[in-house]
Amino acid sequence: MAQPRDPSAQPAALGPLKPLPAIIFSSRWLQLPLYIGLIVAQCVYVFLFLKELWHLVTHAFDFSEQQIMLVVLGLIDVVMISNLLIMVIVGGYETFVSRLRLEGHPDQPEWLSHVNASVLKIKLAMAIIGISSIHLLRTFIEAGNIGIAGKTANYTESGVLLQTMIHVVFILSAIGIAWVDKMTSTPGKGH
Repeated sequence: MAQPRDPSAQPAALGPLKPLPAIIFSSRWLQLPLYIGLIVAQCVYVFLFLKELWHLVTHAFDFSEQQIMLVVLGLIDVVMISNLLIMVIVGGYETFVSRLRLEGHPDQPEWLSHVNASVLKIKLAMAIIGISSIHLLRTFIEAGNIGIAGKTANYTESGVLLQTMIHVVFILSAIGIAWVDKMTSTPGKGH
């Protein structure tokens, strides 16, 4: 009877690839500038977060409770988008370009050990729903000014309705992605 394959064992060394397969396989490195660009975008979000935090601190005595809540929700939104960027940068690089070899590193994200394209899609969908939820909550807070004389509303009733419908579509899309993943995964295979 054949021994089960040890998943931690290194695969047998193969000879060099033929030229065309080598070019095709090496083309994955073309994604490297994209991930570096996302790191630059992450730096921009850090700057935006610090700018908004400074704005909150310097106006803490001038803002109403509602204004403070809106700025804090904006800060949470920036953090969630930043988390999404990290998931795409780290998970995408690990999945599509090259292994990071973080096994045993004390700071290795727990989700990275079982990341694949399917898991990454579901995590991204959930992050987008979280970001959409923050935007919708901000809209609902500000929507209280709709129709009140003397108050400026940043949203219309139809705008609030459209944002709600878009959020529901995000939720249904995430459920659809998860359902298709469940239907296409092999039985007994854990994610």
